[in-house]
Amino acid sequence: MDYVKKLNELLLVTARQAASDLHIAVGRKPTLRVDSILVPLMNEPILTKEDAEGLISALLTPEQKERFLKIKQIDFSFNYEDKARFRVNVYLQRGFMAAALRLIPAQIHTVDELNLPPLLHDFVKLHQGFVLIVGPAGHGKSTTLAAMLDEVNHTRTEHVITVEDPIEYLFSQDRCIVSQREVGSDAVSFHEALRAVLRQDPDVIMIGEMRDPETIATAMTAAETGHLVFSTLHTNSASQTIDRIIDSFPPEQQGQVVSQLASTLVGIISERLVPRIGGGRIPAAEIMLTNSAIRNLIRERKIYQIDLVIETSVQEGMISLNRSLVNLIKRKEISLEAAESFSLNPAELRILLERT
Repeated sequence: MDYVKKLNELLLVTARQAASDLHIAVGRKPTLRVDSILVPLMNEPILTKEDAEGLISALLTPEQKERFLKIKQIDFSFNYEDKARFRVNVYLQRGFMAAALRLIPAQIHTVDELNLPPLLHDFVKLHQGFVLIVGPAGHGKSTTLAAMLDEVNHTRTEHVITVEDPIEYLFSQDRCIVSQREVGSDAVSFHEALRAVLRQDPDVIMIGEMRDPETIATAMTAAETGHLVFSTLHTNSASQTIDRIIDSFPPEQQGQVVSQLASTLVGIISERLVPRIGGGRIPAAEIMLTNSAIRNLIRERKIYQIDLVIETSVQEGMISLNRSLVNLIKRKEISLEAAESFSLNPAELRILLERT
């Protein structure tokens, strides 16, 4: 088999079918994820060990192959003939090579095109503070972040620095200088890149993912010193995000972290991509804005009360995930069954639906 040719065919099929992911694994046919559902490519053979290694090796440079053999997994981005771009994770399972390829659309869509809440435009206008996009893996965090940064790029004249592993969306510089740094090729590590970022005269900083306390601390310090900082976390809600940030530090540091978080955090957007009636997916989003009530709850470590503040602050622009889901049901965008499967509290969702 000509593995380079076969790989190109699979990448083209992934792009044409608007799949979010392509999976390559021994003992299975190449498989796409379309609208959250795994779909095997029925015209393709079941992959042998040699097939999987051949296809995956066609993705890797010699340096990447060497690194993979050392650490048993590797993240990188891959361009397919300028037609499509993929974020790739190569890993071992039961001793066999496997890969998950996430399709990154060539075009960065706007907040409005993505059906995201209009309030996100307000976050883009900020000049200082800490903004977090959270939610499960594969639910649009990177896409939302790219939309917001690209709006900055087109509406402001500033220096935007991103630190990513790997770089996902590529920005065409407009009114901003956009410096995109990839861990591995442009910086030794996330920590080293972030330690240097404040010496590079940034106005807006985007941290691809906050993986450790050092990254979180750097993000809060950057927001504290007059920068607008965007990042992501794999958490399910605004309150869980705040708990996760505080709990990631040792007890003796948590007092300072609580104080920094209360003063720098300006908002959290928690997203779910819900299957749409008629096909495709549409975002449902919880939005928390850090008003004086929420700052006090953070300082007093009463994080469990934040959900109630969000639910009762609709006039300020806040919205709970359940209320967002109810709005989509009312607009006949999604089914009740789909909403219940993504709700963190289905019983409350049904009560809210009856009341509205």
